Amino acid sequence: MAQPLVSDDDITALRTGFRGDVLVPTDEGYDEARSIWNAMIDKHPAIITQPLGASDVMAAVAFARDHELEVAIHGGGHNVAGNAVCDDGLMIDCSAMKSVRVDPEQQTAWVEPGTLLHDVDVEAQAHGLVLPGGYVSSTGVAGLTLGGGFGHLSRTFGLTVDSLRSVELVTADGRFVTASESENPNLFWALRGGGGNFGVVTAFEFDLHELDPTVLAGPVVYGITDAPPVMREVAEAIDQGPDEVACMMAIRKAPPAPFLPEEVHGELVLMVVVMYAGDVETGESVLAPIREIGSPIADAVGPKPYTMFQTMFDGATNAGARNYWKAHYLPEMSDEAIDIICESATTIDSPETTIGMMALGREITRRPADSTPYQHRDAEWVVNIQSRWRDADEDDSHIAWARELFDALTPQATGGAYVNFISQDESEQRVHDAFGDEVYDRLAAVKAEWDPENVFHLNHNIQPAV
Repeated sequence: MAQPLVSDDDITALRTGFRGDVLVPTDEGYDEARSIWNAMIDKHPAIITQPLGASDVMAAVAFARDHELEVAIHGGGHNVAGNAVCDDGLMIDCSAMKSVRVDPEQQTAWVEPGTLLHDVDVEAQAHGLVLPGGYVSSTGVAGLTLGGGFGHLSRTFGLTVDSLRSVELVTADGRFVTASESENPNLFWALRGGGGNFGVVTAFEFDLHELDPTVLAGPVVYGITDAPPVMREVAEAIDQGPDEVACMMAIRKAPPAPFLPEEVHGELVLMVVVMYAGDVETGESVLAPIREIGSPIADAVGPKPYTMFQTMFDGATNAGARNYWKAHYLPEMSDEAIDIICESATTIDSPETTIGMMALGREITRRPADSTPYQHRDAEWVVNIQSRWRDADEDDSHIAWARELFDALTPQATGGAYVNFISQDESEQRVHDAFGDEVYDRLAAVKAEWDPENVFHLNHNIQPAV
């Protein structure tokens, strides 16, 4: 186990005036604090700070700088690459900073970095408002936002970063600054998709959007042999439907969900998860063409609270599993891509592995490409190959399966990458793929201004421009 690289007196000085907890390896709670979502990641920081506010973050950054400690930043949710923790350095664990403050008149929200989507969903939906977030409620708002952010509502309202108004953060030299369109605008641009390269965010300010708390949503489930023709028809229906239709298709082994017949539990199925972001009665007619495709095993689409719908698939992404992801953007859900995906799905071994296919486009495409570092607004679908298992002895086989499907899909893909779906072993080139050369160079210039020594490098790193 790692030992502190600083003296006991130094730790005592850090704790003095620090509102949150400061943990070292001998402290109770240390092992729980260093454990993150992806069970493949097992690292031991010398010090874990758990700030309660911006002043604590400033103190933690200053301490790390003064003692030449590597810095890792943990928000509140899950990140497959495991950059939230480090060996022998200082971990800034912001998971206790979970405040959400909604202004219903201005339709805005202030959100702290440890907040999960569920926290924001509940507070915003109390006023009939919503932030376009991800696909499960346990997603951390900070990581989602800094990588761009898309989910069920993105075709209707755009990316998460498209709703970002301002950011408060602590810089590499310990300063507290605000970034917005009018204040530090280049930094603000970089924060909307450039990842955690530029500082430790202590608060986000978002625009919210109107959404009735009851939506028409849920999964339609098919046997795996029906998957290819159903996927083709669903993709065509999504292409022809309105912006308000969200769709995520997923192939996996059927969980023991109450809406599924017991005889299909553990069998490969295709789930077509849809939602209409509008009036439920209108949604019934709009979603009807999708629900009438093929011969489903089950149809659990119905009126339900949006906050409940966002939690329906939390169990598929809970903590404690070993995770390895690979992802592609697709210009379309082509016949070739569908055949490759369905053929590979027949070799899924783990009951937790999922091939997820999320429909993008619409409002995402309407924002200027240079408005954010996120550069894949023209992609119609993203495929996330989520390999999940529990036994460390099976690492090689599950990783190999994900890589094989990724390689097979490469000719059908755009070549781009999504920062939030890049795994821990992917190359620096994959980071370039997320932005393209021109945007990467612009990000590198911002990095050189705000973090020239690359203090914040435990991320999908942007090297400071020389």
